[in-house]
Amino acid sequence: MSKLSLLSKFKMLSGYEIPVLGFGTAASAERNFRIGHDKAVAANIHALQCGYRHFDSARALTTARGPAAKPYGRPTSPAAKSLSRPKSSKGGGGPEARKGTWRALVEAKQQGKIRSMGVSNYGVHHLEETLAYYIEELEGELGKGNAGDLSAGQWELHPWLAHGDIVEWCRRHGVVVEAYCPLVKGQRFDEPQVKALADKYGRSGAQILLRWSLQKGFVPLPKSETPSRIEANAELYDFELTDEDMATLEFDSYSPTTWDPTVSPLDN
Repeated sequence: MSKLSLLSKFKMLSGYEIPVLGFGTAASAERNFRIGHDKAVAANIHALQCGYRHFDSARALTTARGPAAKPYGRPTSPAAKSLSRPKSSKGGGGPEARKGTWRALVEAKQQGKIRSMGVSNYGVHHLEETLAYYIEELEGELGKGNAGDLSAGQWELHPWLAHGDIVEWCRRHGVVVEAYCPLVKGQRFDEPQVKALADKYGRSGAQILLRWSLQKGFVPLPKSETPSRIEANAELYDFELTDEDMATLEFDSYSPTTWDPTVSPLDN
């Protein structure tokens, strides 16, 4: 892996670049983790001052259309409200809703309302469905190259929920992998492996997990309202975990911190 810095970016299939470290804003957190408007604004301003340039800004996940969103053609979808703000958009929620959302996003991209498209919380079966839809169906209707591209995907990702099958699929198809809950909501800092590496490098548990995420090639989205933690979460570039270190954080584990939609069947 080339040497990373806070200014490092990945190039997406859309042709645009995305910073490799993001900031999980309060608006993107689960309802019971929201911190209020004033604190959220202050946290985002401080993150900007610290050099962050990638913000997870949606109600649910990065400009995500939630699983209860209405099918294509309904004018009051959350996606429509989100499209007035971001430069990328993600969606999900049932076969027809997923296809309809993708078509709506293709049209939004054609209109210049968004620049890059992606998905959130999709399992491999959802990813295959999406790929087949825009390659086999939409391209036949709209023409090759006019049916969008799967530039990014976002999942809960950390050593205890590594989603190896999804990550491998994304690597094969050139999809940038974003990691939400990369700090496991602070629940794993006392794990022996994490503590050992924190002691070895004189770092916090959060910094160890974020460095793991970066070295996996992910785009982590840590969230905090505390200025010192916002700063520390960006101080990841003057140390590097060895291959042996990384191996100690490989677990045969399936431990999501919340509901995991990747396991939902296609008809859900």
